[in-house]
Amino acid sequence: MNDRILSLLGLCRRAGKLVIGADPTIDSINSGKARAVIYTGDFSKNSIKPVLSASHKTNVKVLCINRSKDELSLALGKLCGVVSVEDKGFAEKLIQLIENEQGGELHDKIQG
Repeated sequence: MNDRILSLLGLCRRAGKLVIGADPTIDSINSGKARAVIYTGDFSKNSIKPVLSASHKTNVKVLCINRSKDELSLALGKLCGVVSVEDKGFAEKLIQLIENEQGGELHDKIQG
């Protein structure tokens, strides 16, 4: 796999620092463990609304990646469209990679 973002997300999962799915992500945000939330471009608008709401209340950075749910699911070994990164180092590197890929412009940016 040559995709650095997906590779890093896979490494993050193997390290046990990734929460997969909308409801577990909301729990991660509300418990204060989430450092960043990442979702795919084709993730359901209705499903992402409560995640964005929880993120906004707690100032967790939310990023949309230009990948499909299928691509993310393949990289992580589990069907998903949204994840929460619970490690500061992984979160900072992922944010940097995503911002660089998107030319510094984020789809959703919540100041933290």
